[in-house]
Parts: sequence; C-alpha cells; structure tokens
Amino acid sequence: MRRRSTLKELAAALDLSVATVSRALGGYEDIAVETRRRVAEKAREMGYVPNMAGRMLVSGKSGFVGLVLPIRGPNFVDSFLGQFVTGLGEGLVAKGVDLMIATASAGQSELEVLERLVHSGRVDGVVLTRIAEKDERVAFLMEKRFPFVLHGRLSDEDAPYSWLDTSGEAAFLQAFRCLYSLGHRHFGLVTISDSMTFRRHRESGLEAGIAEIGDPTVRLAIARSPRFDDDAHRAAIRRMLSAPERPTAVIGLFDELALMTMREAQAMGLRVPEDLSVVGFDNVPAAGFSSPGLTTFDQATRESGREIADMLTRLIEDGRSGPLSSLKVPRFIERGSHGPAPSPAGGRPRIRQV
Repeated sequence: MRRRSTLKELAAALDLSVATVSRALGGYEDIAVETRRRVAEKAREMGYVPNMAGRMLVSGKSGFVGLVLPIRGPNFVDSFLGQFVTGLGEGLVAKGVDLMIATASAGQSELEVLERLVHSGRVDGVVLTRIAEKDERVAFLMEKRFPFVLHGRLSDEDAPYSWLDTSGEAAFLQAFRCLYSLGHRHFGLVTISDSMTFRRHRESGLEAGIAEIGDPTVRLAIARSPRFDDDAHRAAIRRMLSAPERPTAVIGLFDELALMTMREAQAMGLRVPEDLSVVGFDNVPAAGFSSPGLTTFDQATRESGREIADMLTRLIEDGRSGPLSSLKVPRFIERGSHGPAPSPAGGRPRIRQV
C-alpha cells in the first residue's frame, strides 16, 4: 500500500515553505493564484491528503457542510432532491469543503438531528430544503446565529436569513396563460395540504392568472392531499377526473403529481393531451421520458445547488457578507402533454375542493 505524502514532503518537492503550501491548500487569497494551482496539482500527483484534525485545530473549522434528509418510504432520495444534492456536492468540492448528510429516521424530527449536528461542531454550516411557511429549523439556526442557506423561503421574507428560490408564482401564472390561450376554461390543480411556502407561492400564481383574466367561464377544481401520501393523491386525482364535468387541463404542484395525474388519466382511458392537458414543475429526469413527455418548468435544480454552496461558503468565511438572497425565473419546457382544449368549457367561476 502506497504511503501518503506529508505536507513537508510536498513543500520540499515544490521548493516552497510548509506555511506557504499549507495556505495555498487552504485557498488563502494572499497566495498567488498560480501558486495555489501549482500546489494543488502537485498534491494530486503525490497523493497528498490534508490531515483534517490538524486543519480543524488551526482554522477552527471542520471543513464540512451539513444536510439533514428524512427517511420516508423505500426511496431515500427522490429525483428532484438527487439533482439538488449532486449540484450542492459539486459546488462544495470546488471550494474545498465536503458535504455531510445526516438522516432523520421515521419518528425522529429533522430539528433533533439538526441540533445534534450544530452542537457537535461537526459542520461549519447547513443547507435546508423544503421549507415550511413557519419552519422550526430556521428559527433554531437564527437563534444560534449559525451559518445556513435555504433552498426556498419562509412566509416572512423580511427576516434576516439567506435563501435561494425559484419563482413558482411566475411559473404558474405562465402555465395558466398558456393553457387559457389554448381554449381551456376548466382547470384542475393537484396539490398538497402541507403548509409549505412553495405551495403557497405556486398556488398564488395560478390564482393571479385567473383574477387577471376575469373570465366568468373559468373554473378551478382542487385536489389536495398530504404530501407523502401517494394513495391519497391517486384517489383525489381519480375523483377529479371522474367528475361529470372534469377539467380539461390539470397543473401538478410538482412533477411527481403531474406524472401521477398522467398515469391515472391514461389508466381511465383518457388521452393526453387530446382529452386532458397536464403541466408540472421541476423538470425531473422522468418528465422527459414519460409518454408523452411532460410539459413542465425547469428551475435548474443542480445549478441552484452549486450556487447555494457558493453562498454558504461565503457566509462561513465571512458572516458579515450576509444575508444573501437570489430569486430565479424558471424556464418553460414545452413537451407533448399539453394542447388545445378538447371542447369549449362553460359555467360560472368556482373553486371546488376534491
């Protein structure tokens, strides 16, 4: 087994002082960019691995960023979260920081795991995803003045915290306008009952579109179920599509619900998009492989993970640079799951809970 090179040997091979090599590996800006590049290249060539315990003693930092993931059902990470974690990891590695994933098992709160991470000193900052309108995790981190960045927002957008989000309002407003222009007047929304900020933003975008048009023939049916209850979602979708006057266009709060709507519709003998148009949000990989392909909105999930990594490392190095915020505009991805309304829709405007 090959012996790992030491910092002293690395410095000797480069004809530099140990202090200079150490600071170059640490990314200190008082070391020239070319010197940092040369040191990093020689370190890879010699197989040098920094002593993390030593680095912690010198810098007071662990070199890790934490992410708490709850374990729900057989799938530990869904496709959306998989893209986000990939981007986050890529962004952190580029900054010389590692990602630590801590799991919250069934019956264990994410807050409990997060508190243990913070109090143990094993991470220098954390990333939070899937933000509730009032989120106890955020309240804890703000109280501790611990570096963190949200992928999403609280209902209180004026609170002093750092976040990156994608405008769900803009997406759902655009989806409504597109479908309305294709003749649709009876709409369906498949959504969740959980108090999540992204739900409120996206639903408000759809409501704004309906109000903007001011067309009394527009109707909206809402199928709302607990977020992680697939059986309840499927039952609500089937009730919506079995109604005497079913919607001609359905918008899913996110792609999983939109794809579920397509499967249920096809199982009931409905054709997509001839009988029913379906639109989602997220542009997960499965959206491009469904038949027909799912029309959706791409929020550049992987790129968002990289940007959050950059935001968080800046906060860790200099907390005075925060709070930071970034609101992205999603890109409309037109595929084959939406089209003209099958027939004119009429009736009085109403919202029906399914």
